[in-house]
Amino acid sequence: MMGDGSSGNANFAGMTSGRARAEAYVANFTWNHACTIGVRAMDDQHGILMDTLNDLRLALIQGSGPDKVSEGLNRLIEFTRMHFSSEESLLEQSGYPEMAEHRRAHQHLLHQIEETAHLTQVNDELHTRSLLLFLRDWYTGHVETLDNQYGAWLNEHGIS
Repeated sequence: MMGDGSSGNANFAGMTSGRARAEAYVANFTWNHACTIGVRAMDDQHGILMDTLNDLRLALIQGSGPDKVSEGLNRLIEFTRMHFSSEESLLEQSGYPEMAEHRRAHQHLLHQIEETAHLTQVNDELHTRSLLLFLRDWYTGHVETLDNQYGAWLNEHGIS
């Protein structure tokens, strides 16, 4: 279930393929204060992740072909793996008590992205739009809740 009350792919059945409609439906990812967790390396990586998501969004709304969208998804997967590894390393080093839950959330997201990348390779743009909506909601929810919790923990343990 999407955070905006949508239920995934069914929402696209009545959409036109117009650029303005797609752009309005999948809004640009924007940085705000709630995205800041207080650990500079993670804040910087979250900003890069947001830029990567916006590049993928732009490729989609400009009607780029499946190769360009697949390339964006592959870049997102590569950076997300690196980011999750860095984040988990910091959490393990500090003895973060919710590490297992955090790792499960990471694994779930990576699975979703990888599955959508595979579907995109067979020219399934519909799933890419659904992924962008999922990522928008997941990114803000994950960073603003789970990551903010570890931000305070890491700060208390001397990591900023």
